[in-house]
Amino acid sequence: MDRIARGRLHRFVALGSTEHFSYDRNYYKMTVVIILVKTPLWLKISGMRVSKEKAAENRDRILKAASRLMRERGISGVGVDALTEAAGMTHGSLYSQFGSKERLIEEAVADAIAAKGQELREVSTLGDYVSEYLSATHRDEPGSGCPFAALCCEISRQSQGARERFTAGVRGMAGWLSDRMGSGIKQRQRDEEALATLASLVGALVLARAVSDSKLSDDILRSTRKRLER
Repeated sequence: MDRIARGRLHRFVALGSTEHFSYDRNYYKMTVVIILVKTPLWLKISGMRVSKEKAAENRDRILKAASRLMRERGISGVGVDALTEAAGMTHGSLYSQFGSKERLIEEAVADAIAAKGQELREVSTLGDYVSEYLSATHRDEPGSGCPFAALCCEISRQSQGARERFTAGVRGMAGWLSDRMGSGIKQRQRDEEALATLASLVGALVLARAVSDSKLSDDILRSTRKRLER
């Protein structure tokens, strides 16, 4: 096929024509049939676009699934397949929303911390919070529990963005605890007491989940709760 013929063929393909292009040269005859595609490709793609509301809903669904699975199985124990399956989405939806798994981890860490922060408003006293935190129910349901205890052992090996979000959450939690310490002591003392309390809560829960002896696990929670309630 010579250059002129090829040029005509390319033109017909580009226009999506239904005409037949016949080429005769020497003893060869070639007929190329161009199939008409009535709807331009760009219209098909644009028609598949979801609304902003639906996109936001999909994003939230992925975040909620990721934050739950990460707390249940650990960050390294959750792959893209598990995330998309739990959210009822596709790989394409996940990457179109977040661009990478690393970015999703960062967002999911922040989402888990924010969700638990909302729950703090429902807690009336520090004693109530300690009792709830160091309970068997909280220990046995990591997927909906404290992200600090669930993720602290892995977060140091994650991206800087994930660590920064985790760090901001720790600071926020320490501030919440500090505000509920005795008003008769100085701010610096309240802040120090808050950090010690947070470390005790998280450490006790991590240890209680790690041991294989159920009685020892219960004892860890009970003894730490008793100490903090003094």
